[in-house]
Parts: sequence; C-alpha cells; structure tokens
Amino acid sequence: MATKTSIEWTESTWNPLTGCTKISPGCKHCYAERMAIRLQAMGQPNYSNGFKLTMHEHVLSAPLKWKKPQTIFVNSMSDLFHVDVPESFILQAFDVMRRAWWHQFQILTKRSQRLLEMDIRIRWPENVWMGVSVENSDYTFRIDHLRQTGANTKFLSIEPLIGPIPGLNLHNIHWVIVGGESGPHARPIREDWVIELRDQCLTAGVPFFFKQWGGVNKKKAGRLLEGRTWDGVPEITSQPLELFKPNIKKTPLEAIVL
Repeated sequence: MATKTSIEWTESTWNPLTGCTKISPGCKHCYAERMAIRLQAMGQPNYSNGFKLTMHEHVLSAPLKWKKPQTIFVNSMSDLFHVDVPESFILQAFDVMRRAWWHQFQILTKRSQRLLEMDIRIRWPENVWMGVSVENSDYTFRIDHLRQTGANTKFLSIEPLIGPIPGLNLHNIHWVIVGGESGPHARPIREDWVIELRDQCLTAGVPFFFKQWGGVNKKKAGRLLEGRTWDGVPEITSQPLELFKPNIKKTPLEAIVL
C-alpha cells in the first residue's frame, strides 16, 4: 500500500530517491535531513546511507501496485532533479507516473535550471503537477524556469518562507503553498509576509494553501491566518476532485520509508 503522510497538502509519499545536498538558504534546517538521520538510527534499510543521495530502483514501480487512487508527493526526502541523479532514472520515474494514471503526482524541486533543461525530454502526463520551492525574493527565478516547462499544472511551495516576496508573478501558476519553518532552529516568519502572498494569490485568482506557522512547536502555532484556514487547491481536470484529500493526521515516523 502507499505510504501515508502528515503533510497537509498531500495524501501519500513515494521516495525512489533519498538524500540530498544543500543549495540555498531554504535548505539550512532541512527536515528531510533530520528525518533521514533518525530513520538511519532506527535501522530503516532505505536510509542506511543516511542523507547521502541514494537511488532505490526497487521502489520505482511501487505506485503501479497501489490500486486506490491518491495524491502522491514524489521524493519528499530528496530532489528528483538533483545534478547527480541520472537522466535515465528521472525519465523512468516519469514513465511510472504516466502508467499510474489513476494517481495524482506532485513533484517539487529547487533545481529549476535542470528541470528546464530536461523539459524537452519529458513527456508530461496530465496527472503530474510540477512545483518549485521558493524561500524568499532571491529565488523567484525558479518560478520563471517552471513557467517555461510543459507541465500541465504548475505550483509553488513557498516554504520555509524566510523573507518577503513582493510583486510575485503568478502568470501560468496554478497553486501556491506557503508555510513557516519548523523544528528546533526554525527561523521566524512574519504575518505580513504571508498576508501579502495571500492577497497576491486572491488578486490573481490562484488557489492559496497556508500550511503552517511552524516554529519549535508547529502544532501549537497552528495554521490559522486571520482567524481561518486557507485550503485552496487547483481544480483537477484529469482526475475526480474527490481524489484530493489533504491529510492532516499524524503518522508514525516509520511511515515515510518508501
């Protein structure tokens, strides 16, 4: 069965790739790195290398065995477009997603330049949403790269938000997720930064999803913005709308090993 997750904007995770390297300020307190080290200590076989980039070819075909349609975050513990991942592996992952047409897949990358370079070789299925991570205004160039790809649904993960992003260009962007950093060394997030992004989304007619305030105790901080939750999602044209069911339940640490 698929690997359930507590990430608020998706249902399950699929990790044919684990481990990564830091490339920008948003990576400084990487949650996946902390989690990988813990899973390594627990003896999880897919994390025997800790946070060293590792491909798991035996996991590539897993979604084809998951018969229940679901929304799946691809490589929550890595970055599919990392420079050290062979093109053949990336294209194999896309082939699996294309064949597993009954699922909705969500991919995030900070390596937007490689994404754009590979775009011409990717056959974009309708059931794949492509996103880039943007932590402050210095990295909005990733959005420009994403915009030029052939992905049918394009989204932004502005998390961790560590600085204001005024004048956000949302042309040809279909969804925006915003969240504060969480964990023992979480950097602060300001409400006016979030409100500014929310208002830009409302003006542009782009669904806005506020994930969390974050902090050391993200559960206590919650996810209310101006007295309410913001759970906007893009309209899914290739799958029934009921497929998208954001999962806010907590799950055991072992539940992200795939």
